[in-house]
Amino acid sequence: MAYTEAFPVMTVSDLPAALAFYRDQIGFTEEYRFPEEGEPAFVTLTLGTSRLSLAAGGTAEFDFCIYADDCDAAVQQLRTAGAEVLEEPSDQPWGERMARLRDPSGHRILLLSTLDDA
Repeated sequence: MAYTEAFPVMTVSDLPAALAFYRDQIGFTEEYRFPEEGEPAFVTLTLGTSRLSLAAGGTAEFDFCIYADDCDAAVQQLRTAGAEVLEEPSDQPWGERMARLRDPSGHRILLLSTLDDA
């Protein structure tokens, strides 16, 4: 099992305002948005070697996003290690397999793999 990258995903109530704040005031640059056209539901930003993603939602929360080479195997490994599985792995329309977990300390993890790798 290989874990390949990790970064925070902040859920925000006003994505355009959060995007303007982090991009225009702090200097992040936009790396990815979904959907590509129109009002985004999800945006990934970079600042130097750091990444931050913003997701449209109703509350100010964050998930620790971790990519693995195999989402299903990673869920099984982390479940055995004491993580609570909140959502079992499922394919997403943007081309990734996704699961949600809670680590033993209560922090939320968004676990992903690309469908090509899943």
